[in-house]
Amino acid sequence: MHLSVVLDCLDAQALTPFWSAAMGYRVASELPGFVVLRPDEGEPRGPVFILQQVPEDRRGKNRMHVDVHPPLDLGLPGLVSRLEDLGGRRLGDPVVDLLETVGVWWQVMADPEGNELCVVAEPGHPGPQEWSDR
Repeated sequence: MHLSVVLDCLDAQALTPFWSAAMGYRVASELPGFVVLRPDEGEPRGPVFILQQVPEDRRGKNRMHVDVHPPLDLGLPGLVSRLEDLGGRRLGDPVVDLLETVGVWWQVMADPEGNELCVVAEPGHPGPQEWSDR
């Protein structure tokens, strides 16, 4: 068994650069209305991520979202900056609710169409107080 994650969107092609950067994935295939992303060769196996073009706008809050965990060498600030350059935006301040108990903190973001995701800094990453790029 394997898992595919499908994101409904208005323009699959336009969101491809954003989600490729967010996930560290590459385009595996394209069909009319669909772009399929998957991990690069040699990277850890992960679910296939499919951008599915639909005619309706996103309504309300996501019931499910993607958490992306950047590698230590890129870090949360590096990935957030890259995603902002691709049209993403931060939603609020960094969330530190689990920083003291589990050593994890994150930044909630939205892609260019408003779909939400979290960029997660795991233990070993610098803390949010060291992130001065606000």
